[in-house]
Amino acid sequence: MADRIDALEPLIGEWAIEPRFERVEVPRDASGRTTFEWMPGKRFVIQRWEISVPEAPDGLALLGPHEDRDGLVQHYFDSRGVHRVYDMTLEDGVWTLERLHPGFDQRYTGTFSDDRSRIEGAWEMRNDADWFKDFELDYVRLTSS
Repeated sequence: MADRIDALEPLIGEWAIEPRFERVEVPRDASGRTTFEWMPGKRFVIQRWEISVPEAPDGLALLGPHEDRDGLVQHYFDSRGVHRVYDMTLEDGVWTLERLHPGFDQRYTGTFSDDRSRIEGAWEMRNDADWFKDFELDYVRLTSS
């Protein structure tokens, strides 16, 4: 389990978040921040985010090892009252989140820059058909642990 927990270390710190929507016009001064911090005991990571885009919710997530199998999991909660559970990986410089739910599948794939100062990625979704891009979401490191 320690190696799964240690895999979360590259996320720790504060990041600017940069969403790019194709179907929603985002104001030029839109900004967002997210933090990833160890929960006391270093067994889980707490992620909190705020964004100035009304269509994009603020929220928090708890990241940690999956209780039933190998791998990681993200428990997601947002300001709309939405809560979801995503299977998660963080290995070889690639962060993935995936939720398979009848009628509404989602996944995120983000790739770390070589110096781990950026994560460039995109959310995709599927409504009982083919996967398509929902929006791009990049992270730019502001501080580290």
